[in-house]
Amino acid sequence: MLRFLRTRLQQGVRTGAFPGGAVELPDRFRGRPRLNASKCAQCERCAASGVSGLLTVTEQGRPLLDVGECRFAPEETAACPQGALRFTREHAMASRTREGLRSETGDVQLATALAQRTRKLFGRSLRLRSVSAGSCNGCEGELIVLGTVAYDMARFGIEFVASPRHADGILVTGAVSVNMREALMQTWAATADPRLVIAAGVCAIDGGAFRGSPEVSDGVPAELPVDLWIPGCPPHPLTLLDGLLRLLGRIESGEARPR
Repeated sequence: MLRFLRTRLQQGVRTGAFPGGAVELPDRFRGRPRLNASKCAQCERCAASGVSGLLTVTEQGRPLLDVGECRFAPEETAACPQGALRFTREHAMASRTREGLRSETGDVQLATALAQRTRKLFGRSLRLRSVSAGSCNGCEGELIVLGTVAYDMARFGIEFVASPRHADGILVTGAVSVNMREALMQTWAATADPRLVIAAGVCAIDGGAFRGSPEVSDGVPAELPVDLWIPGCPPHPLTLLDGLLRLLGRIESGEARPR
């Protein structure tokens, strides 16, 4: 026992300082995309050759970046030979609305806090039921990491529970396959009001790589009122945690611009 205690003291604190300290990200990390249209005016060509719906062109001929459809693959930025499209190091990108993930440059309208009355009902804790609705398990892997000592999501009072009867809301991952749609709807119905709906990952937001398939619903069904959209493929643990804390009013919200 003494040897165990000594070892723990030698190891020190392993939990990151987020959200108050510096954020450590690996070199290979790809953050929120950024478009500098002044470098190249041929967005139609790149949009046509892209591997996702990240970059499109409006009827007015203006470029439009949809972070919600971004798969954070190197091929997405490689579509622009002029380097006008790139990934930043910014992890914060969750938004309260689907439209908040769309802009001409990649700017994101970061999530604002829930209404004060709703936050008061939740107290200082948030219990979520995770629903894997046709996912590749990439997003679920990142959710599991949130419970490790490196991020320790429980220190903020946020935990996953086994039953929707014990939950304040549901966190959905996956493109919502035909076979999982009814299970998702029943899980939501079993969660008591007031209840939250969180769409995590590109598949839950818009179907991802499976968008358009007759076997999926292209993300969370329109019948469910989504309170938080968290982009990523899969979302980084810090992106998930940042979005959840903004929803609870623990992090100041506002307009975020890629660096």
